[in-house]
Amino acid sequence: MRFLPHPDTVKLLRIPFSLFLMPVFLLTLSQAPVHPLPALFTFLIVHLLVYPASNGYNSYVDRDTESVGGIEKPPLPTRELFRVTLFMDVLALVTSFLLNPLFSFCIACYIAASRLYSAPGIRLKRYPLTAFLIVSVFQGGFTYYMCYLGIAGSPPSLNQANMYILLACSLQIAGAYPLTQIYQHRQDLAGGIVSLSARLGYRGTFIFSAAMFILCGLFYYLYFITLHKPSHFQFVQLFFIPLLAYFLWWLVKTWNDSAHASYSNTMRMNLIASVCMSACFILLTFLKHAI
Repeated sequence: MRFLPHPDTVKLLRIPFSLFLMPVFLLTLSQAPVHPLPALFTFLIVHLLVYPASNGYNSYVDRDTESVGGIEKPPLPTRELFRVTLFMDVLALVTSFLLNPLFSFCIACYIAASRLYSAPGIRLKRYPLTAFLIVSVFQGGFTYYMCYLGIAGSPPSLNQANMYILLACSLQIAGAYPLTQIYQHRQDLAGGIVSLSARLGYRGTFIFSAAMFILCGLFYYLYFITLHKPSHFQFVQLFFIPLLAYFLWWLVKTWNDSAHASYSNTMRMNLIASVCMSACFILLTFLKHAI
């Protein structure tokens, strides 16, 4: 009798890909009052249960045969994958409730949004604007709010500064989201989905993402200026330089030849963004406790 999930099931949870979303948690850690044990449990619940379960459920429904985030050649999902994602969701809800009932409610809202995004019949990912808004809000500002609640034990006050950072988080995801779709146009169309990136086209995707990133930078600026911490904004910009350089290189390459809108270039963009932003927010966390 086998007690552990099949290796293909574990692969389709795409746990390493979930770590690309870690910068939002680390940003929250750098700004929230930190209680070490709740912070650790918040990280484990969000990144090792909620995100992988969401990835797995999406793979179970879509049955991708071409490259998908984090897996160049995905195996076909089985019924076991659905059971594992359900177990992970339940475990996330139970453990988060023990940590903080309001945090658990936020986890439930995130799981519901994730399921509605992919679920047959509803499948909100079919609607480009709706899908864009759901992903931007729930993986951005909502995740910041949710992680802050888990880390600090109480939600952030919705004052002017915190509204700026919530918007910055959502705009950061809004800029990245179309870029993660840019290599999947053919596969999405085969599944009856016209993604936002497909609607925008290759060049339009880069222009749209650039506009979102500029707005994101503006709200980071407003946030840190409101807190009277202009040096922290300068740190953020410094760590964004490698990401900007790669984005511009990729834009030029794809502008001249759409073949560069590939899986490998997309994953490289995700990796550079995750490493640069994570390093930046780890530094901000250190500065908060060292000064």
